[in-house]
Amino acid sequence: MTSSEKEKGNPLLRFMELDGKLHLRITTGNREFIYAKVLREPSNSKDKWITFMLMLLESWQTKNYFAYTVELKLRNGEVYGSVSFELPTPKVKYTKENGVIAIDTNASPIHLAIAEVSKTGELLSYQTISLHHLLGLSQNSKDHHEWPLAHQIADLAIQKNKAIAIENLKKLRKGMRGDGKAELRKRLHQWNAKKFLQKLKRVAMLKGVEVVEVNPAYTSAIGMLKYAPQLNIDKDIAGAYVIGRRALGFKEDMPENYEKLLKDKAYLEFALKRYEEREKELRELIEKETNEYKRNALRSELRNAEYARKLLAHLIQSLQSEPSSCEGANGRNPEQGRSNLVSFVAWQVLRVALLFPIFGKVLPRDLSPLKPVLVEGVWDRVRSRLVPLEAGGTVPTRDF
Repeated sequence: MTSSEKEKGNPLLRFMELDGKLHLRITTGNREFIYAKVLREPSNSKDKWITFMLMLLESWQTKNYFAYTVELKLRNGEVYGSVSFELPTPKVKYTKENGVIAIDTNASPIHLAIAEVSKTGELLSYQTISLHHLLGLSQNSKDHHEWPLAHQIADLAIQKNKAIAIENLKKLRKGMRGDGKAELRKRLHQWNAKKFLQKLKRVAMLKGVEVVEVNPAYTSAIGMLKYAPQLNIDKDIAGAYVIGRRALGFKEDMPENYEKLLKDKAYLEFALKRYEEREKELRELIEKETNEYKRNALRSELRNAEYARKLLAHLIQSLQSEPSSCEGANGRNPEQGRSNLVSFVAWQVLRVALLFPIFGKVLPRDLSPLKPVLVEGVWDRVRSRLVPLEAGGTVPTRDF
């Protein structure tokens, strides 16, 4: 049976929302109904059910209803249904030729980092959107909140006359275990970034907004080491900025002072010593810890420290592996999507050499102490003290 575009739908079969969940209302008599809970879940990012759900939600909000056909069948005492509808194919109007709205998903704390990037690669504006209110909700309730959020971001792209840039869904990091950290593991289990980005892609398609997917490799590392201290922004905003620049075809060069640091044997030996000391501390903590979850977190940190130490030891031994910079910060990448493996490795080595040795932690929130290193090359102050710098200062916020 087919719903009407002029009315709210077919009086016999109609999809409705009850208590934040999708139901099919079935008429059994004169204004008598039964409500069947819909259990359908998208099978993949191209599943047309995502588009149907989007169109359904939008029709409820705008009162602009569309036609669909529902067919029900009874099998072994269970009711199965199929839905047919006309799939819209709007023309793409908002493209990356005018820049992008770049999205980075983050779990600690759980939020979206959004950066507006001009077509010439400059950061124009930024904001963050907390997703903490989604934790603990059922999947249907999450869908109820995520669809409007996807609309909000697509409308922002339309307002700014730009495309949307996201991480490639096939290469999106999973990290479901949370590296032994119970709270992080819980958040990752309760919110699926990939499902939200699938919704965003579908909303953007229906609104004529181009979506550019990029390889997410080392976008966070480049953002936190290069742009967070340089522009005095949060590391997650900086990661979104790198996603946006990569979507526009820009490559990231290694700043000159960072290149010099990776050739400074004395500094690298200082960094190596920091990791050796940390390994010893972690082994002692593991021996004393009785909580298995905390032991797992410590073991994960120990593996990372061992990897960092080996990486630095190899670099010190050879000092022949030059960091490979690209054409320049504003150089175009002639082959969009083709990653430079050597460059990525250089950023990983730089992350290992800088963050823990200087801050005493792997993921500091405030990266402003890196600015003197980045701009002036003053890592000798750190090396001479053989103790980490104290992170201070605040990061200002700026909204769209």
